[in-house]
Amino acid sequence: MSSRTIYQVPVDPTEWQFDGHTDIRFSWEYDDGSRDLLDLYEKGKAQQWNASSRIDWSQEFDDDNPMGLPDEHVPIYGTPYWDKMTAQERRWLRWNLQAQSICQFMHGEQGALIATAKLVNTVPDTNAKFYAATQVMDEARHVEAYKRLVHEKFKIAYPITPSLKTLLEQTLSDRRWDVTYLGMQILIEGLALAAFQRMRDHAKNPLAAAVNAYVMQDEARHVAFGRLSLREFYPQLSEAERVEREEFAVEALYFMRDRFNQADVWERSGLPVEELQTIAYHSPVMKAFRSRLFSRIVPTLKDIGLFGPKVQAALADMGVMEYAKLDAQTLLENDARVADEFDRQRGVEAGRV
Repeated sequence: MSSRTIYQVPVDPTEWQFDGHTDIRFSWEYDDGSRDLLDLYEKGKAQQWNASSRIDWSQEFDDDNPMGLPDEHVPIYGTPYWDKMTAQERRWLRWNLQAQSICQFMHGEQGALIATAKLVNTVPDTNAKFYAATQVMDEARHVEAYKRLVHEKFKIAYPITPSLKTLLEQTLSDRRWDVTYLGMQILIEGLALAAFQRMRDHAKNPLAAAVNAYVMQDEARHVAFGRLSLREFYPQLSEAERVEREEFAVEALYFMRDRFNQADVWERSGLPVEELQTIAYHSPVMKAFRSRLFSRIVPTLKDIGLFGPKVQAALADMGVMEYAKLDAQTLLENDARVADEFDRQRGVEAGRV
């Protein structure tokens, strides 16, 4: 099935192309480099998995609520618009909102695939190139898994949102290798972890929950990759260079807080788009999502040393400075444990069958 046949709104008939400004770096030092990155590379090799066999794709989605998410996760739940909807209209909205979210995961994972391939080319440390190569395979597997959810289960697709597209282009078009790290490994992966966690922890459908749990296990390593690399590099920056990175991070943080919405679904619903977007932005579920987003990113920014006056002022303005007290490593280790628990649970269920 061609993806173009299932898009619910028009997409550009050509591929998205822009100048990635890549400087290729070879390294003639093979024995030196970060030992921590080499250890992460060993973990990356050991934790490779097959999306075709680790996930039970025979499980089906429910026609009424595909991933089994609570109705409270619908941003307009409890409003007059929701109350007036028929059962059929609510079924349509659940299906399309959930499909749109999974499509953004799929597009974002392709962005991560391209970004990590760029890191293999651009990072100066050979051990970092080794680990980045394992992440390229991880990201390909993630695109594969979400593509199967879209094509085999939802059977409808939505294009990348303008906000995610802008954030990816800003990250991928910067010539500095550490900015690609910062944009993808710290900020976008932090956003992804927040979104995946919502699906993993609240989806009643075992297939949807498992896909997100397994992807999160990989993403925890990816954020650790960015933390290790930038934590060693950023102390070497000049004050002017550090300010540039802080300005990039601050702009991205406000962008992520304010711009992510599902306008294309609201447009197809026939309801007032601007009003629904305002309702969605202030809804409890979106407030919780933004809180979860910053709980992932704030402690990591502090850990890598990108926590100067500009960043702290922005975080204080957004009311999320409290997350600086969290331990980034503990959060990432928990993501790995949850995925292992899914494997154990599946093993018990298989034994019962």
